[in-house]
Amino acid sequence: MPGPLSHIRVLDLSRIMAGPWSGQVLADLGADVIKVERSGEGDDTRRWGPPFLKDEDGNSTGEAGYYLSVNRGKRSVELDLKSAEGRAAVRALAAQSDILLENFKTGTLDRMGLGYEDLKQVNPRLIYCSITGFGATGPMANDAAYDFMIQGMGGLMSVTGAPDDTPGGGPQKVGVPIVDIMTGMYASIGVLAALANRDQTGTGDHIDLAMLDVSVAMLANQAMNYLVSGKPPIRRGNRHPNIQPQNVYPVADGHIVLAVGNDGQFRKFAEAIGMPGLADDPDYATNPARVDNLPALEKILVEALARGSVDHWVSIFAACGVPSGPINTVDRVFDEPQVRHRRMLRDISHPLGGDLKQVVSPLNFRNAPLSFDKAPPLLGQHTDEVLQALGLEAQA
Repeated sequence: MPGPLSHIRVLDLSRIMAGPWSGQVLADLGADVIKVERSGEGDDTRRWGPPFLKDEDGNSTGEAGYYLSVNRGKRSVELDLKSAEGRAAVRALAAQSDILLENFKTGTLDRMGLGYEDLKQVNPRLIYCSITGFGATGPMANDAAYDFMIQGMGGLMSVTGAPDDTPGGGPQKVGVPIVDIMTGMYASIGVLAALANRDQTGTGDHIDLAMLDVSVAMLANQAMNYLVSGKPPIRRGNRHPNIQPQNVYPVADGHIVLAVGNDGQFRKFAEAIGMPGLADDPDYATNPARVDNLPALEKILVEALARGSVDHWVSIFAACGVPSGPINTVDRVFDEPQVRHRRMLRDISHPLGGDLKQVVSPLNFRNAPLSFDKAPPLLGQHTDEVLQALGLEAQA
């Protein structure tokens, strides 16, 4: 069966991470995503390696893992947007597309005659999503941005990492480009909402999406903690600012993540570690009390948990309904029985590398199941077929 967006065409003029992530989300949902890339160069991330995909003989294909992580399911078209022919091809594609994704600097596509006001003349139903570092307006509208700097500017690094007065303390970025990824997710939500609105109004829309805005929105409970208390949140390492005990704890052969979420779970946890009296102690019986008395509580827990192994505690806590788990390295993630059962890792045939392993969409539709049969495209792999379908000649 076709995917839920199999009737939708997406013109993806974006590169790097945020826009391509959104394009891949839409491709996984069945949309026909046409990725427009610079002639002879393509998306910068094609060269962001090592590592690079190897072919069946063990030789490098030149396709970087970074690029392969965000471009599954698309068709690649090489165009020179500085040429009249390239711009004409984009206008022809936009006329037959439902969604356009772009992350050029503010004003760049307007100067090329490819801005929203230009393209809505050829397709009033077009949903045009502009992704930039700082948005289309404001004092930094023309500035370039990358995920790392936005994690800093947007406050995320101020609450990520160990406290300054502890070993290794100081601001840390998240281990994946989380603002890029979340910007891509917001872009996907935005264009799908605009699609639903188009069904009612018959007209498209222009979405102005800024990475800095996304980073601020992602502060979530940390932002509200500040707005309610007037106290800027601090880095607490792995400790949760509001719910305890939630931390990484040393055990006999490593570490576990413990995430006790309410007083009922704490009672089960106290019984599981052989200290049921903790749940009746007024210093620890309620979550506010545990937060206030956390240093004393953690001293008790570290001593108790040191008596068992990772597997022991994970098994014990699972049996009584207390959320906990190991800290898996990435290779062990893909060996987790639950991850294997959910088939989050699939093999897709790649024209240069045989079977390419891909981490696929977590969405599961009963009536419109997703398929993962198109590897990230080679540069310009589909130029001829796409342009010929438009009645245009392939460009030199």
